[in-house]
Amino acid sequence: MLAAILIVCSPVLTSCSKEDNVTTTPTSKEYFTQWNKCEALTALQEYVEDVTNPESANYIEAEDRIATFDMDGTFVAELYPSYFEYNMLEYRVLDDASYRDRAPEDVRQVAQQIRDFVRQGTALPAHFDMIHARAAAKAYAGMSVAEFDKYVKDYAALPANGFTGMTNGQGIYKPMVEVFNYLTANGFTFYVVSGSDRFICRALVEPLGIAPNRVIGMDVKLKSSKQGDAEGVNYTMGKEEQLIRTDELIIKNLKTNKVLQISQEIGKVPVLSFGNSGGDCAMHNYCLGNSKHRTAAFMLVADDDVRDHANREKALKLATQWREAGYHVISMRDDFRTIYGDGVKLVPFTFQ
Repeated sequence: MLAAILIVCSPVLTSCSKEDNVTTTPTSKEYFTQWNKCEALTALQEYVEDVTNPESANYIEAEDRIATFDMDGTFVAELYPSYFEYNMLEYRVLDDASYRDRAPEDVRQVAQQIRDFVRQGTALPAHFDMIHARAAAKAYAGMSVAEFDKYVKDYAALPANGFTGMTNGQGIYKPMVEVFNYLTANGFTFYVVSGSDRFICRALVEPLGIAPNRVIGMDVKLKSSKQGDAEGVNYTMGKEEQLIRTDELIIKNLKTNKVLQISQEIGKVPVLSFGNSGGDCAMHNYCLGNSKHRTAAFMLVADDDVRDHANREKALKLATQWREAGYHVISMRDDFRTIYGDGVKLVPFTFQ
């Protein structure tokens, strides 16, 4: 099946041109104004045209046209340079006057580790994804779902460090939004499948028109505001009560956990998968293992160190690794005509 994703019925472009926008078909003109000509985009278009053609042997009915997208680094920027949820935890614990003086010491230590990583390049401890997840569960415990949603959106409205003309929440890759629109127009249903907190993801993708029920992410246990220590099976929530976040982590949605959650929440094996890191490989492989339909998987590499904060050397190594794994590679530098829009400029980080 891995080999199948590399077979295309029309010639694949092997190089990208920054000057020549994709204008070869009406579909390209309508949906891909932010892309340059490139192999990845050609492969995507050829794939979609094939599986949506009723006369094709690879035709897929609309109900089975399921696509999954990682969030951070795939269509939401890893700014500052780290994950949105890492940056927000650092802000809450070390800068937010309403919380910093009462933050538990272990949570404060995690926030400081993020700050040292960003500002000094200090390596994060092993398995930091789980360390952060447990600290974040504690840091926001007691907030209602509505209060947390507002907190995320308030942080998203702050200026993005390292850029002018953009807030934290506006760090969305414009070319990838065009992919969403293109897939929607062709009868695909796409889901956001992220390692970040589900409610953070919901708040960030809301402006894109992505419904909350199409977001899968890290989860903490919720409870009713008057539930106390009673188990939910033994307690009846009242009309006046709210849902409250607890400090109990349910799942960190990475690697094979992504696959398990896709199976439980979607109930179908995807035919398209988009990601940017090793945490997405299991999701990609689950997709490519779909024996019923033709499939494709795409990895985006952050190789643009002029328009974004990127480690180009690392990105190029990853590009080679992803191609060898059978994934199509999207280059931010070569394939994206713009990343955040013409009004956004890269500037040095500033720290107080």
